[in-house]
Amino acid sequence: MARLTLSVARANRFSMLDVRPVGYVIGLLVAALGVTMLAPLVSDLIAGNGHWPVFLEASAMTVLTGGLTAVACSNGVTEGLTIRQTFLLTVLVWVALPLFGAIPFVIGATNLSLTNAFFEAMSGLTTTGATVLGGIEALPEGLKLWRGILQWLGGIGIIVVAMVFLPELKVGGMQIFRSEAFDTMGKILPRAAEIASSISVIYVGLTLSCAMAYAMAGMNGFDAMVHAMTTVSTGGMANTDASFGAYGAGAHYVAVVFMLLAALPFVRYVQMIAGDPKPLWRDSQIRSFIATVLVVVLVLTAFLFETFHGYSEIAFREALFNVVSIMTGTGFASADYMLWGPFAVALFFFVGLIGGCAGSTSCSIKIFRYQLLFASIKTQIKRIHSPHGMFTPRYEGRPVGDDVLNSVMAFFVAFIVSMGLFTIAIGLTGEDLITSVSGAATALGNIGPGLGDKIGPSGNFYDLNDSAKWLLAAAMLVGRLEVMAVLTILTLRFWRD
Repeated sequence: MARLTLSVARANRFSMLDVRPVGYVIGLLVAALGVTMLAPLVSDLIAGNGHWPVFLEASAMTVLTGGLTAVACSNGVTEGLTIRQTFLLTVLVWVALPLFGAIPFVIGATNLSLTNAFFEAMSGLTTTGATVLGGIEALPEGLKLWRGILQWLGGIGIIVVAMVFLPELKVGGMQIFRSEAFDTMGKILPRAAEIASSISVIYVGLTLSCAMAYAMAGMNGFDAMVHAMTTVSTGGMANTDASFGAYGAGAHYVAVVFMLLAALPFVRYVQMIAGDPKPLWRDSQIRSFIATVLVVVLVLTAFLFETFHGYSEIAFREALFNVVSIMTGTGFASADYMLWGPFAVALFFFVGLIGGCAGSTSCSIKIFRYQLLFASIKTQIKRIHSPHGMFTPRYEGRPVGDDVLNSVMAFFVAFIVSMGLFTIAIGLTGEDLITSVSGAATALGNIGPGLGDKIGPSGNFYDLNDSAKWLLAAAMLVGRLEVMAVLTILTLRFWRD
């Protein structure tokens, strides 16, 4: 009898989490995703390629499922979400949306398997940019636009997550930006809507400006719009197999400008529009990011000078474009940098693990964590030299608490361990070492192309086995949500009261 009572008590501890508010929000977002499928439907109608019924069917399925889910969960809607519900919502949204985003790839002209379709959709919404598709030029306009829309939605989605949810959840040191992302405790959903509306104007404005700049650089209107979506989202899916190798120098420089703009904290743009541009220039994260880009570009330019036989402009442009693309996690390529030698290959591998600024569409580890890491190392060195001294790590002149430093250190450890585990797991599926290591890194960092003949800048991910693709899709999710958010809901403690 005592054992039975204990078992019931344990079961109750695991059943206290009310998932209805989570289901309600996810249902609404899924339905909204279904509505966005009407845009590629219209695109196919205008192109007259006969592919539009695919998006009509996919939209109906998605809106109906999302709507019914929201209705079924509406009786559990509350004004705010608990921390546990917020964790669950943050993760499950990025699982549910790729599932429905994959539908046009399964029933459409690509006729992909579920594995390949989910991989493509997950890569799109996490703005990773890795693709299983070849012959992209021949795809219907609707599918090209759908790939761009997935990345564009993923880009704005991750800004909201980074500005609203991650600071609240204290993931990876993001709580250091809590005051800048507005006080949201206990008001997750209302503040998310308010912040989303604030950044939407900026996000749309950058996208339209980028599209016009691409058109002026020689792209046709359709390509300009799709590439603007995948540039501002730092997603990197292109309308050609050759990526930006199919376009001229003007398009390369346009892409560089907007990739850099998209990799800066969007909260600074909000402040600038509000009439206070000073934080944009004073942000140490921005200064460190730009300085890192310049140093790496100059080093690679000098290295490539001989490769391009003294054509300094070409060497500079290739170095600039590809460094910015990889460092921001966009993943466009203008050339096969695997042919540039071991130094360039190694440089791109490590540059991809730097990332852009927090609160941007960029991905990977991000600059501010390196700043905090170096500040902590500097403080430890001072303490070793002066054991009786009082030294505190600082970020932008402010003392950094132990909770932030512990979160950052935990993130670094979790990121490296996760990359190692994914590398081993992919290797166990039969893939070679270079593919396994670079695949794990590019998926976890949401970068795009990997290294090697299979998944390098001149290849794609189609030839990987299905098990490896599912592992990489999981790595994209883990990396996009800053690792710790996903690991948290996988613990038994999370599901206990």
